[in-house]
Amino acid sequence: MDQWEDKRVPLLREQKRGRGVQSIQLQTRDDVTSEDPDDFREVMTSGIDKDIEVKRWLKRTLENLGSKGLEEFQWYLVNADESEDGFKPIPLCRLEHAGRLDTVDLMVQRFSSKTREVAKTVLKNMKSDKAEKSLPEPFFQEDPNFPAGATGTFDVGLCGNEKKQPRNISEENKKTQREEFEDILSRLHLLDRYQHKFSPADLAKICPSVKQSNDTCEKDLAQTFLQKLMMLDYRARYISVRKNSSKVNRSESLQVSDSDDTDDSDLDALFSTVVIDQSKQSHVHPMDVQMAVFHCSDSFLRQNMITKLSQCQYALPLLVPDPAGSDIECPLWAFRQINKTWKIRDDSNTVIMKSMPICKANIPMVTFLRLGSLSQSKSQLMNRLINERHNMFFHRNCPGSTKTRHLMDGVAEIAWYCPAGRPDDSFTDCIAFCNLHGDSLSIDKQRKILIKISSVIVVLVPNLKKKQESSAVMSTLYKSEKPLVVLVADDDFNATEMKPQKYKLGLKDRNQSDVCEELKQIIGKVLSGLHTSFQLESIAEVSGVRVDENDPVCQEGKSAAMEISKLIQGMDVSWIKHYLLPCQGQLWHEWSRINKELYHKGTTEEEKSQKEKRLMKLREEQRAVSCRKLMKPITKSLMGLAPEVNAFYLKWTQIQLDALSTDDLSLILQEYDQKWSEVLALKNKHDKSALLKEKQTELEQLSKKLQSATFGLEHIFREMGQIYEAHASQEKQTRRSKTEWDKYPALAADLMISGHPMELMDGDAGHVPLTWISSVLQEVIYKLGDQRVFVLSVLGVQSSGKSTMLNAMFGLQFAVSACRGTRGAHMQLVRLSEEIKEDFKFDYILVVYTEGLRAPELEGYTSLKHDNELAAFVVGLGNLTLINIFGENPAEMQDVLQIVVQAFMRMKKVNLSPSCVFVHQNVTSIAAAEKNMDGRRRLQEKLDKMVQLAAKEEVCDAECFNDVIEFDIQKDVTYFAQLWEGSPPMAPVNPGYSESVQELKNLILSKASASAGITLSRFSSKVKDLWTALMNEHFVFYFKNTLEIAAYRRLEVQYGNWTWDLRTEMLTIENQIYPKIKKGQIDKVELSYLSKEMSKRFGEITKNMAVFFDNDTDKEILAQWRVGFEIKIKEFHDEHVSGVKRKLDEVIQQNKTRKNLDEKTREYESKLLQKSRELAHWLKDKARDEKELKQQFDSVWGGWVTEFTKGTKPIEDINLEEDPKHVLLDLGFEWSIIDESKKSGRYKKLSEAMNYCDYITHKKSQRTKTPSFYPSQVNMYTKFWNVFPTEPKVGFEEQQLIRYLVNDVEQKSLEYIQSKPVATQGYSSAYLHKMAHSVKQAVTEFNAEKKFSLQKEFTVDLSLYVFDKAESWILKSHKAYKEKNDALTYLDTKKNGYYNIFRSYCRGNPSAVVFAELICERLKVSAVEAVCNTTNIHLAGDMRYNFPAFNGNRLTLEKYVLKSLAEKEDFSKFITYITNARKQVEEFIKEEVKKYIFIEHKDESLKKLQKNVDDIDKLVSQASFEATYQVKTKKGDIEMWVEEFSGLLGNTLTLDTISCQNFSDINNFDFLKEEIERGLKSIKEMKRLSLDDVTKFRLKPDEILIEQLCNGCWERCPFCGTVCTNTVADHIRDKEKDKHSALFHQPSGVQGQHIKGTVDLVIDFCTTLVVSDGSFYPSHDSEETVPYKRYQTAGGKYASWRITADESKLAYWKWFVCRFQEDLEDHYKMKFQGHGEIPCEWRNCSKEEAIESLDEMFRL
Repeated sequence: MDQWEDKRVPLLREQKRGRGVQSIQLQTRDDVTSEDPDDFREVMTSGIDKDIEVKRWLKRTLENLGSKGLEEFQWYLVNADESEDGFKPIPLCRLEHAGRLDTVDLMVQRFSSKTREVAKTVLKNMKSDKAEKSLPEPFFQEDPNFPAGATGTFDVGLCGNEKKQPRNISEENKKTQREEFEDILSRLHLLDRYQHKFSPADLAKICPSVKQSNDTCEKDLAQTFLQKLMMLDYRARYISVRKNSSKVNRSESLQVSDSDDTDDSDLDALFSTVVIDQSKQSHVHPMDVQMAVFHCSDSFLRQNMITKLSQCQYALPLLVPDPAGSDIECPLWAFRQINKTWKIRDDSNTVIMKSMPICKANIPMVTFLRLGSLSQSKSQLMNRLINERHNMFFHRNCPGSTKTRHLMDGVAEIAWYCPAGRPDDSFTDCIAFCNLHGDSLSIDKQRKILIKISSVIVVLVPNLKKKQESSAVMSTLYKSEKPLVVLVADDDFNATEMKPQKYKLGLKDRNQSDVCEELKQIIGKVLSGLHTSFQLESIAEVSGVRVDENDPVCQEGKSAAMEISKLIQGMDVSWIKHYLLPCQGQLWHEWSRINKELYHKGTTEEEKSQKEKRLMKLREEQRAVSCRKLMKPITKSLMGLAPEVNAFYLKWTQIQLDALSTDDLSLILQEYDQKWSEVLALKNKHDKSALLKEKQTELEQLSKKLQSATFGLEHIFREMGQIYEAHASQEKQTRRSKTEWDKYPALAADLMISGHPMELMDGDAGHVPLTWISSVLQEVIYKLGDQRVFVLSVLGVQSSGKSTMLNAMFGLQFAVSACRGTRGAHMQLVRLSEEIKEDFKFDYILVVYTEGLRAPELEGYTSLKHDNELAAFVVGLGNLTLINIFGENPAEMQDVLQIVVQAFMRMKKVNLSPSCVFVHQNVTSIAAAEKNMDGRRRLQEKLDKMVQLAAKEEVCDAECFNDVIEFDIQKDVTYFAQLWEGSPPMAPVNPGYSESVQELKNLILSKASASAGITLSRFSSKVKDLWTALMNEHFVFYFKNTLEIAAYRRLEVQYGNWTWDLRTEMLTIENQIYPKIKKGQIDKVELSYLSKEMSKRFGEITKNMAVFFDNDTDKEILAQWRVGFEIKIKEFHDEHVSGVKRKLDEVIQQNKTRKNLDEKTREYESKLLQKSRELAHWLKDKARDEKELKQQFDSVWGGWVTEFTKGTKPIEDINLEEDPKHVLLDLGFEWSIIDESKKSGRYKKLSEAMNYCDYITHKKSQRTKTPSFYPSQVNMYTKFWNVFPTEPKVGFEEQQLIRYLVNDVEQKSLEYIQSKPVATQGYSSAYLHKMAHSVKQAVTEFNAEKKFSLQKEFTVDLSLYVFDKAESWILKSHKAYKEKNDALTYLDTKKNGYYNIFRSYCRGNPSAVVFAELICERLKVSAVEAVCNTTNIHLAGDMRYNFPAFNGNRLTLEKYVLKSLAEKEDFSKFITYITNARKQVEEFIKEEVKKYIFIEHKDESLKKLQKNVDDIDKLVSQASFEATYQVKTKKGDIEMWVEEFSGLLGNTLTLDTISCQNFSDINNFDFLKEEIERGLKSIKEMKRLSLDDVTKFRLKPDEILIEQLCNGCWERCPFCGTVCTNTVADHIRDKEKDKHSALFHQPSGVQGQHIKGTVDLVIDFCTTLVVSDGSFYPSHDSEETVPYKRYQTAGGKYASWRITADESKLAYWKWFVCRFQEDLEDHYKMKFQGHGEIPCEWRNCSKEEAIESLDEMFRL
């Protein structure tokens, strides 16, 4: 806007409201004689406003107060007390951003005639009130350069330390300028931002969407401008402003005259020059908005702004006057990111492309100046000259322009014309055009600077007359050597060359197009000859200009960056990368290749060891070269510079690195483009000659050259990552102290948090540096917390606009040029703003951006594999994947669609469920979305077809895309307008493109709002899981979801806790009911009663489960197992309730069985008491000592027993030596076989036998048939069997099958016998008959399924083996039965008790003493049992929760078992573990329980024991006290006392029936109570109760723990025999999802597995075999082999296991094999030789490393 720049600036801010003629004469500054524009305002409004005098007085008063005084004045207006001050306060919202004039108008409007009185009151209060502390701080700090009373320190960008230049404007104008600037900032709500600048971080976050249609409030203009600009919407300059009042209707928008209705008055009004101003002030000028934001931005946001303005093809501020002073600033730093590309034609008419940073471009500059006031627009003329289709310079006719602007006068803007190499180009080379806004006569400093640096000067003047103000300037220009073009507004002459390089041209009444054409010719002619050039960087040398880059912080960063520049100056980029960044070159590429081979190439353990050794060697080489001189200063600066300096340092470093590669890249790209065209031409001709191969080879070399020519910060960070990984691998080996490399992840984390993209996958090496990525993310978590992120992945063809789209959408900084496209995958954090964070369940969006698929430079090598790998990786990582398609035709994306579909299908098969959105870019038609319904249909068809093709390869049941992923063809496909509005390089970004970006952003956020995202820690694990699986050839088989594994492990631990709580509660209930049954109070236990007793605890556990599944951080992952575990807990509950009922039913049955005996015992007791009493009375005073008493008692005891038991048949002892023989004879087995087995004792070690050859007879069909051997199908890694032509020997798997049979029969037999009521009903040989029959049947069924038979000897040995295992339990149970049911045995157990009664009588003790002794004797057994059972439960509970091996899941227990075995180095225990893991685990539990109770926690255990003893003492004492009280109160007898006492013992103790008739004389119950308490303390069994005694009772702590901890899965790996470590038994419910698994696999030779036809033990781990090229026979009689890589296809036990390739070192079993090599060879009678030879590297594993490897694997 040039016509009004100085000539017509409206000076009124506000009108008076109400009706009446509001005609105010607008004048220009040329008509004003007063120096003060506000005084001029008063003159113009005189006589119109009736309150003008008050306003005038108040205005002068407020001006005298100064800025700070004004704020104080306003504070009193807001905080007035009506009762004291006499006026109502003004609301803060009205005064918050009001300036001086606004305050005047507001007071007059509110207080009317009382305005002066109110003002005086406020002034009086200000004078009297000295409490300065209550006043608010001023908006700006005082600046010594400002006039008195001015506010604010206006630090415009990077100021430097230069000396202030003399001011060329008056103090009054400066004051007005400052007030106008403050007013604009206030209106735009930017006052605080002037001190606290906007930064890129304020925009690099997800904010509420920018509304496209509605107008914007003035206060939101700045934010909206920035958001639109960052989205490349050039309409950011044309934002409509909504009026403040929302109730203004259409009729009110037009002004109505209030004059009298006369013809004369109408005519007067018509011809009047008075302007009726409807609004109190016009909206802020668009360029004032831009410059206000510019002034309120820090250096880096300015840089982003200028870059975006350049992309929008707008002119950029080159010289910017300080709005608060006279300094002129050049924001050179802001131009540093701008690169311009153009094409020119050389002398041979060949098009040459040039691309360079605009700061470096040495090009001519044409400057346009205006001298005086003109009616023509200079800016509009320049637009027509440079770019007819786009307003590069804002002018008066642009949308949103107003008559007033405050921040543009004196600003010099620059724009560039970049030719496209076409004939219709306006100019043949790049030219800079500069436009100085305002009247250059009053802008002396900028005018002189521009004249000095310009190549051509174009001056617009009203006319050419002497003795004008402009004459001196024109004369100087005309006499100078600079080419000059004078455009005269009031003349109409054609272009005239006055003298060489001096032209004049008239504008009056001339077509602007003609003028522009003449100007082009003149400028072209001038620049075709010798001319000066301008380089933007050189402006720093111009005096009078303050350059932002001279700021000390910027200079410090630049100096540090220049150190790098000096090191690499003059070097070739490829040389720099090869020699100065060696860790990321060949060493890293070689490491990546070998590491991948470990996963997908068949290797032996020897080869694997060699490759692992080579990997370590490569890491050593990386460490050796990691101290090159380039990385040292870089890391030193990153670690040593302040954060604000670091930001400049990184930018300067990138600038220096870009400068190195720019020229090389341009040349290589041109050559590559040419060569690629030649290859395509030959392919189209179907030419397969040597020429095509030659061209392809050249193209390949160019591709490598192109890769080596790119050099940026990403290569620096990549080198840091490799240095870190190299040293980290050494750290694991040597445990050396950490050095500065350990700080690298923290540095990278800081950069990532600050908004820098971080490389996730190295596109050059095709590998993910997992150690580095994991450490960086861990540091991010440490600094930010484990934030939840929504992962947005982006895929698409190369150069399809992905980077541009993301940069516009999220304010990212991805490289967008074709030569700097992102290789591999990068990730960048984008924060959610506080305004929208509450609408989402995550804190950040993590953008994972990839290189383009189908990249031409990858053509010819690994292209498809690379693309598949990359697509699967980023699709698996993403919660949402954007698939970017360039154009509307999906046929062009067929290959990419197939890649993407296959990636989604793989994710579905491993239970990952990302969503996707297709983005069609570069759609030409504005109605493409509506017109492309057929395109949508074709896309759906294409996707479905790709699914069907991929389903065959991935072996997946899917027919359409929706079977693979949830997808809505209507909602999940978006169309983008084409990026450019016209043809580059002069075309701006299409506004429709930014609208498309906004729509896509809204779609992404709407989808994201339904997602909880993923924590950074889980994301880190997911990266490792996906990449590890992708390195395998069969991704789906080997994908190991660490997140799921970790979640499931925690669920297992919780399941153990829940089941333990149920178990202990059930034990407690059992102990409570047990005494009642003993007392005869209960003769039946119902399941419903037990369930009711358990209901409270079961309900609590059910609630705890719900809380766990609902609130756990992994609740989405855990949801898949919720129903299954709820069922498992219910089954566990029901099973244990039934189990307790069975045990209690046995006790009840036992009571019933003993009923007759109990009646007899009562009779015995009565008689024994009587006889003891009589004998004692007879011997009283006769027996002299204890010995004589004992002899007398013994002499009569035998007679009493014989007398009492006359006619009672004793229970005989059982003979388990002879019964098994008779049982086997009854089953038809020969005596000789039975006798020989018993004598040899071989059956006792049947489960541990390694060779069952003597038991096997091969069937006839096997004796004559020689199994086939197919070398082409089966290699040396195949599991083979020894083959002989006539009589085959037993093979390894046959041995294993027989061993499994032995263990299975043993377990079932023991379960059978232990279910029989031997302890309650006694032993019967029928039990052995049943066991032997079951053994015989099991062997028969086994033989029927095999091609060999087990002989009779085996059945006999197996029967005797299970009899032997059951013997101890049978003897123990029968002994308990006999003690409780045999009269002789019973009386024998009572002998000592009756001797004590007899002795007491002999001593003359009264009946109360004897009775007390009897009571204590009867309580002794029950009390000791109660104490021990309670103690055992408590000890088991303590160990369950406090002992590390017992407080986790089965995997934890397994780890500690293996640790224990290694520490003891007992080979026999290892063999037990290998052959029968459960047996060894139970043995471990028993050992650890014993150690815990008797050694490590002996004192604590004794304290628990003593506490329980004290509790029993208290219970008995309390019961005797209460019983005594009740008897005394009710005057009862001894029988009543016994009844009360027994009842008070409750569920804890039982008291056997006592015959009270012999103690009827007891009447002193207090004495009885005292005797009982004394007697309890003297009970030896209670006093001397030891921990040994505790562990001998019914509830043993080791048995409780074994039942709890061993109640899991014990299935064995079909290859190596390792047991499944799942905590839950029968955990496989879904055969597709639930699999057996083990963390600790072992070499197959550990179990005796050997290579067919040899005695060579197999050394391979099954985790190695499953990725090898070998094959195996699924069973011993299989005719065909199955590839190890597809082992699950063998079905059966193989299909039920998940065995993943493990990159861990598995040091434990390597150490075991080396440590016990001779033992293993002797045990199996085989050798580790030939193909089973132990790798040399294994022998370096120490025991300590082996044990540590268990911990490392457990952490995986």
